[in-house]
Amino acid sequence: MTFSLFFQSLINGLNQGAIYALIALGYTMVYGIIRMINFAHGDFIMIGAYTMFYTIPLMANAGMPVWLSVLAAIIVCSVVGVVVEVIAYKPVRQAGSMSALITALAMSLFLENLAMVLFGAKPQNVQKIFDLPTINFLGVALPLNVILTILIGVIMMAGLQIFIKKTKIGKAMRSVPQDRDASILVGINVNRVITITFAIGSALAAVAALMYCTKYPRVTNDMGSMMGLKAFIAAVLGGIGIIPGAMLGGILVGLIEIFVKLFAPGWYEAITYAILIVILLVKPSGILGKNVGEKV
Repeated sequence: MTFSLFFQSLINGLNQGAIYALIALGYTMVYGIIRMINFAHGDFIMIGAYTMFYTIPLMANAGMPVWLSVLAAIIVCSVVGVVVEVIAYKPVRQAGSMSALITALAMSLFLENLAMVLFGAKPQNVQKIFDLPTINFLGVALPLNVILTILIGVIMMAGLQIFIKKTKIGKAMRSVPQDRDASILVGINVNRVITITFAIGSALAAVAALMYCTKYPRVTNDMGSMMGLKAFIAAVLGGIGIIPGAMLGGILVGLIEIFVKLFAPGWYEAITYAILIVILLVKPSGILGKNVGEKV
């Protein structure tokens, strides 16, 4: 392998990994608080992508920067995330994990089929969001669009970590899963914390949609299901419920996928899922997770 090919693959892997990491953060935030896997989370990327597909031309016709369409995507995804939590998940929150899992799967199918009815099953091409040149670095062609999206992903992940560690609502989000009853006693509104968590996770999915459409300018009604599954693998790999673990897992899955494509193009899907099986067998808690004994 030449240096240029390795470096190009590394950049592509980081870009793909940052997308998976942002999606995985939504999974791990929700799981960390209410111990539920929101399998509909990947479909929020589809919602964000369709929002940008329709708002980018509006921004361009109004003479505004087209990248502002991501703000509309963030708002729409956050609203949809909150509505889904209130209507679908809140009523089954006390019904057990199996009921929540079935509800999440049903919601995912509902959103995908609703998008097919509203927008059709035909792929739609998204207009360019960033129009930056390609530079040559050490003989490697580096699209600045890709570099910018990687930086956006890093900034979002760092900002979320600071938010969780330093802000009042972030501390409440960390305290609720540790002891919900004690959190209620000290005045934390658990329902409000859960709603905010869904809103933030959905907003991150909108940013992931921006990064995806910058690299692959196409949107379909089922685009979120596969990416959501890969992001779930990333969350489990890093340690489900652990925010730094979601970041680490996303980057690792992205790098592994790109480099496997380089050496064995037909095997990258199988190897990605094999990683999940191996992790569940060897270290079910993930790379950064800790095995906690169950009280009996």
